[in-house]
Amino acid sequence: MGEDKKIKYIAIEGVIGVGKTSLARKLAERINAKLILENFEDNPFLEKFYLDPPRYAFHTQMYFLMSRYKQLQDLKQSDMFHEYTVADYIFEKDKIFAYLNLQDDELKLYERIVSLIEKTIVMPDLIIYLQSSLDRILQNISTRDRNIEKNIKNDYLKDLNEGYNYFFFRYKATKVMIVNSTEIDFVNNEKDFENLIGEILKPEHSSMEFYNPVKSGTN
Repeated sequence: MGEDKKIKYIAIEGVIGVGKTSLARKLAERINAKLILENFEDNPFLEKFYLDPPRYAFHTQMYFLMSRYKQLQDLKQSDMFHEYTVADYIFEKDKIFAYLNLQDDELKLYERIVSLIEKTIVMPDLIIYLQSSLDRILQNISTRDRNIEKNIKNDYLKDLNEGYNYFFFRYKATKVMIVNSTEIDFVNNEKDFENLIGEILKPEHSSMEFYNPVKSGTN
């Protein structure tokens, strides 16, 4: 990336189906970064959670918590092959799901565990929050047609989308760029992708900024 030497670690965030993994892959390839992807498909409780949230919420949450913790511990090791790191999640986003899905007694236990481990996590230098409308998220999920996501309830996605907005509009731990991605297609439209990358890789970022791109035509 070159221009801003202070930004070495970029995390892409957003609701299920918003395109964070696709953008993380393309960005990492562009700047030759170490790529960290969340292994959500390895969670044996996730599909059960979408079918019966109250019963499997805590199991799902704890599996994700420990998986994310273990994966991000590797960032403490120096990487001689990559100058930059790109991830498709941040550790703190785990709390969004916890507060949405856990019962009070489960949440108390969760918070005790998190308080013991979160201080050891390396923070990103910049977070790209892909914000989108519920309709666009539902469209993306339908288009990619993953079996594990077919039982996600629309009300759950609506609550999750609102939870993400609440979380990131108040986030202060590091720099955040909020991207309105409702009307663009950075996966298939090269102009949309280049415009977005240009914003991400610009020389300086403020503590909180917004990118509201204009919808472009086809390639």
